[in-house]
Amino acid sequence: MLKEYPFKSHYFKNTENHKLHYVDEGSGDPMLLIHGNPTWSFYYRNFIKEFSKTNRTIALDNLGCGFSDKPQDYDYCLKNHIENLCQLVNKLELKNITLVVHDWGGAIGMGMAVKYPEKIKNIVLLNTAAFNSKEIPSSIALCKAPIIGDIIIRAFNGFAYPATFMAVKKKLDPEIKKGYLLPYNNFKNRVAINSFVKDIPLNPKHKTYETLKGIEDNLAKLTCPKLLLWGEKDFCFNMNFFNRFREIYPDAEYKTFPHAGHYVIEDAKDEAISRVKEFIK
Repeated sequence: MLKEYPFKSHYFKNTENHKLHYVDEGSGDPMLLIHGNPTWSFYYRNFIKEFSKTNRTIALDNLGCGFSDKPQDYDYCLKNHIENLCQLVNKLELKNITLVVHDWGGAIGMGMAVKYPEKIKNIVLLNTAAFNSKEIPSSIALCKAPIIGDIIIRAFNGFAYPATFMAVKKKLDPEIKKGYLLPYNNFKNRVAINSFVKDIPLNPKHKTYETLKGIEDNLAKLTCPKLLLWGEKDFCFNMNFFNRFREIYPDAEYKTFPHAGHYVIEDAKDEAISRVKEFIK
């Protein structure tokens, strides 16, 4: 697996003394890559290899994910994930950022961006959301259920493992599958995967609902150029989410991939990289 992820590891400690892992390759204007659930910076390995030739390419492992610490008693809510990302941006003194987000990375990354719009140069949105929605696949709704969801996700790896075939339309190489699953190899290491699912706010009483609404209400602050790259066969962040972003950002550039799924940059790697290259030029 490591031959697919040949990057030097970097770490920083957040204000609660938890250690977060990130990749920091290349030089130039920064490209900041934020993953979702149940992935980690491994999702962006091909972007890191390509864009580190021209940009300082930084990929964070959100707390509880990848090679970051996985504290068992941490509140893995959206607000805290955003705060951790803000701490990294400030630590590295980043500006002129090309922000690339996928899945939960959309809410996390855009949560940081609406706090620091002056730091953002471009935004690339990959099958994601940064607004409230009641749409949720039945399989994920089941994983949100108390007790049974914990058993499915943490005891039986019934979220990260199925994603290796449900989130793609092209079959993943066995070594790539191993890479996705490597950090989530036991009950304790799946704590954040479980918490991400529980943190999906489906009604205004959920503690993360207002956090997400605050991001949604401020998306118009982000006036920089935007590019939407979307796999049309995504069972989760489907075309309704794409269309919502088109309403919010009618001037955004976009490209959809009819035969790609949720892991759009796995299914349409070369086309996605090429389109981002055009965009950031």
